[in-house]
Amino acid sequence: MNNRPVAFLTGASRGIGAATARALTQAGYDCALLADDADPLAQVVEECRQLGGAPLLLPGDLADLDFCREAVEQCDQHFGRIDLLVNNAAWREIVTMKQITSESWEQTLRICLTAPAFLARWCAARMEPVRRGVIVNVSSIQSRFPAGISPAYVAAKGGLDALTYELATLYGPSGIRVLSVNPGAIDTELSRNYADGNFDQRMRAHVEGMIPLQRFGTADEIAGLLVLMASDAASYLTGTCIDVDGGWFHQSSPYSLKRQLFPRDFPPVVPPPSL
Repeated sequence: MNNRPVAFLTGASRGIGAATARALTQAGYDCALLADDADPLAQVVEECRQLGGAPLLLPGDLADLDFCREAVEQCDQHFGRIDLLVNNAAWREIVTMKQITSESWEQTLRICLTAPAFLARWCAARMEPVRRGVIVNVSSIQSRFPAGISPAYVAAKGGLDALTYELATLYGPSGIRVLSVNPGAIDTELSRNYADGNFDQRMRAHVEGMIPLQRFGTADEIAGLLVLMASDAASYLTGTCIDVDGGWFHQSSPYSLKRQLFPRDFPPVVPPPSL
């Protein structure tokens, strides 16, 4: 059996997934890395090797549950253990409920909800005999904070939060913790996938104007939290969803309006001095 803990990580080719693969490797994990785009995934695998890990490359389509089951089996056969599952992969289309196709709806739910559910089942089956393990679902504050333009994604993330509670209840007596991290605005390709680049910039400016920390988060910031959630430092944490959004969800008005009302209390943002 592998002496290093083993993480099974989906959506590992870019963004939060790639950052998490590197962070877990630096924390002492070997990783089974899954994504549907083989070339970027191979680059992440090489980065993990350079960091001292021995990653397993598993390219494939998470919408295919047969691939998902086979990937878990390959990970278990290769490493002899699975200590951590990170359900990170996501797919969405920017479209309203008035326009979305049934094919787009099904694709989104299959990748964002169905695959995570069954990966949790199959990975937990490897964790139960040793009475330890962690499952972390990467959800979104959009599960409770929708914009009206991604109905299948919002529905899937709401389901993923509920699944987190359900699985924590089921697997807790077996020593398995189940958690959700709910990012807000994170600077990744997924947050820039609007059709119009100019609209991307306007959307980003609006969002930053709603966030108390006045900026997007980074993939590395989410990865750092995921490593912490999987560690013994969080050993009594299960069945909960943790917002990582710079304070966005719990405040209601743009800072541009606050500055008009109380200019002294809400001064313009000054960039931090360069180091």
